[in-house]
Amino acid sequence: MLIHPWDAPHSDAEWQQWLAGHDFGQLAVNGLPGEPPHVQPAHFAYEPDHGPHGRVITHLARPNPLWPALEADPDVLLSVVDDYVYVPGPWQAPPDTPPEHGVPTSFYAAVQLRCTARVVDDPAEKAELLNHQVAHFQPDGGSVPAAPGEPPFGRMLSGIRALCLEVTDVRAKFKYANHKPQEVQERIAAGLARRADPRDAEAHTHQLRRRQAP
Repeated sequence: MLIHPWDAPHSDAEWQQWLAGHDFGQLAVNGLPGEPPHVQPAHFAYEPDHGPHGRVITHLARPNPLWPALEADPDVLLSVVDDYVYVPGPWQAPPDTPPEHGVPTSFYAAVQLRCTARVVDDPAEKAELLNHQVAHFQPDGGSVPAAPGEPPFGRMLSGIRALCLEVTDVRAKFKYANHKPQEVQERIAAGLARRADPRDAEAHTHQLRRRQAP
């Protein structure tokens, strides 16, 4: 992922705060020789207090075809993208340039977590990680905790494998034209507010927030 200086996060707190509100992404695993990479959509829970960069916990079905590749190479990438919009060319036209000469682009926020994966098959640890993940999505409870040998979920534990992903590096990007002249940025902001398509409000918020940041 190309990250220009003007698209880089202003601090770790910026991407951490954004990631705290996102818990669905795509896990990329290097394929075995002669195979393409595996890309697995998945819900996950990011726990920032584990290790220097935090950790991610998730789980997948035991029949998932990515396990041999993951065990051969535990270096994986979790990609999370949201708040993306299409920006028409006329909105981007430089000052004193015909609108039809403007170059269209995409706005988006993205965080990529490079991780070392550890597969968990021990029933007790697997249940503990699963309960952590469920607690993230259901803070008010409502489900019986998983426990080996205990109904109703104990017998289902053998059908999944848990993943503990230790984050080793983070790359983040907030692409919202903050390097453009003020006139162009104001034109884009007005266009997003007027169009009001899905995610336009989020993109507008990012654009204004990053313009106002020191």
